[in-house]
Amino acid sequence: MWTTWNERRIEPELMDDPNLDAQRHVRALRGLARLNRLSGAVRHVWAPIAELARSAGGGRPLRVLDIATGGGDIPLGLWRRAKRRGVQLELLAADISPIALDFARRQAAKQQAEIEFHELDALGDPLPDGIDIVICSLFLHHLSNANAEQLIRVMSRAARRLVVVSDLVRSRAAWLQVWFGAHIVSRSPIVHTDGPRSVRAAFTAAEALAMVARTGVSDAQVRYGFPCRYLLTWQPPPRDSLHASFHASAP
Repeated sequence: MWTTWNERRIEPELMDDPNLDAQRHVRALRGLARLNRLSGAVRHVWAPIAELARSAGGGRPLRVLDIATGGGDIPLGLWRRAKRRGVQLELLAADISPIALDFARRQAAKQQAEIEFHELDALGDPLPDGIDIVICSLFLHHLSNANAEQLIRVMSRAARRLVVVSDLVRSRAAWLQVWFGAHIVSRSPIVHTDGPRSVRAAFTAAEALAMVARTGVSDAQVRYGFPCRYLLTWQPPPRDSLHASFHASAP
């Protein structure tokens, strides 16, 4: 087992292979959805959205985009919570994988959930317009340092009100929790492999905060969620300052 936690260790994740067999991909998506339920992922992401909805005081629905949505269990869980609590959300979800999107659409259709799906690359394609809240759950750790910082800028440019990033804590304890959780909730070898690899590739909350600060945001907030996640939220800076920061950092 890798035992040094001071630096990220990025290994290719099996789910990122564009040639992955569709049945194995779907089986892994189901396993990851179970892990999300076990860790209360939707509950953590919902909290800042509900706070913003309360402060907004009703009116038009908040337009929410979940990027790298995978099997769509995060927007689907948000849709269920919003429906129960009478919160108006207009939910969009995006992913680069057509297999994941097909699975996500079918899951949404089963529950008659009103979610709009888009196939796009968050780092290469323009995001939909008029987005109030951008969510990124368990995607940041897939990226290199440079691409992760680019994604943070992209999200800040796209969101009008709030950015929400949920990811894994990088630590030995988190590795053990994810290893055991993956084997308990799923029989997918992909989940068994990718789960622990995700922990080793994760940014610490301090590292993620530093990347956000370099975009001009000084008041980002971190919350920790049991068992092994952190939630990073911030309000996007003024568009002019973010635009200048983005171009100043471009190669």
